[in-house]
Amino acid sequence: MNSEYSIAVHILSLLNQGDGPHSSEYIAGSVGVNPVVVRNVTGRLRRAGLLHTRRGVIGATLTRRADQITLLDVYRAVDAPRSTLKIHQKPNPNCPVGASIQCVLDGVFAQAQAALEQRLAQVTLAEITSALHERAS
Repeated sequence: MNSEYSIAVHILSLLNQGDGPHSSEYIAGSVGVNPVVVRNVTGRLRRAGLLHTRRGVIGATLTRRADQITLLDVYRAVDAPRSTLKIHQKPNPNCPVGASIQCVLDGVFAQAQAALEQRLAQVTLAEITSALHERAS
C-alpha cells in the first residue's frame, strides 16, 4: 500500500471537520507534503466521486456524509493495487521451491487481501474522524 492512501484519508478527515474551505497549501501543511501531492490525491478522490471541487475555487467538499464513505472506498479511489502483497517475478523454475512458491503464495496473499478489504469496508470516515477528535481531547 502506498502513502497516497494515508494521505487521502488524512485529506478527507481534515475536510470532514467542516471548518474549511482549505487550500491545498493548508492541507499540505497538515499532511506534511508538497501541495502538488495534495492536488494529485484530491483529483483522484474527485474522480472517484468522493469529493467535489471547482477549478479556481479554494476548497473541496465531501460528496457524501462521512458515515457513507468507507476506508475501502478511499483505498479504491487512490488506485490501490489489486494486492498489497507482491510475489517476486522470476523464481528459478528448476528449484523445488522456486517452481511452486508463486502458486502457494498466491492463495495466501489473496486471502490476506480479502481480509484487508473486508476490514476497510467496515470502517467509515466518520469513525476515523471521531477517533481523531477523541485523541485530540
